[in-house]
Amino acid sequence: MADDRRTELRVRLGDARLMLIFTPEVCRGGEPLGVLDSLLALVDVIQVRVKDPRQGSSPARELYDWTARVLESVRGSGHAPLVIVNDRIDVALALKEEGVAGVHLGTEDSTPEQARELLGDVALVGLSTHSAYQVAAAQDRPVDYLGFGPVFPSTTKGYSQGLGPEAAWIASQASGVPVFAIGGIDFRNIAQIAEVGRAAVSSALLCAEDPARTARGMADVLGG
Repeated sequence: MADDRRTELRVRLGDARLMLIFTPEVCRGGEPLGVLDSLLALVDVIQVRVKDPRQGSSPARELYDWTARVLESVRGSGHAPLVIVNDRIDVALALKEEGVAGVHLGTEDSTPEQARELLGDVALVGLSTHSAYQVAAAQDRPVDYLGFGPVFPSTTKGYSQGLGPEAAWIASQASGVPVFAIGGIDFRNIAQIAEVGRAAVSSALLCAEDPARTARGMADVLGG
């Protein structure tokens, strides 16, 4: 049973093209769950990320609450994007039985080895990378996919310069696990990373005038 679930998650991850970085604070003027609902049929992976916890709330509690809401929306939608928790292994573990597929870690977060030990062999573990060296080093670690970027300047992350589409393509070719280009990707430039085949996007979807239309167009460019 566990082997079947492990295989299923990795097949779905391998088929994934568009990852939504669901950051509720980014939804300017829109109700975050309403925006999310419009995207559930169009994205393959949802990574839940909370930037600024409410006053009096801890980052872990805020992330837990938002992830639980996302899982509830997914269950009621008839669609089944993978749901990943950003940074917090403890939150991913707490919501594992509710449907969380895994965790995404930054270079300064807990290690993939710690995540694998706590979450087990079934869970997906992702890792952010920012250079060819980090991509190469990640091949010997217990990770299932990589994020690579920022490809373009990113207001969400505060990067004034990007690594470029060519670096993202090279990363995707050098990696034995799927690579999602990330950072400053929007509908105007996504064609530049079409050969990478995978992208992780936040504000370009959450702040779009028509999020569903934008997601559909992005998925088409990526081959989804």
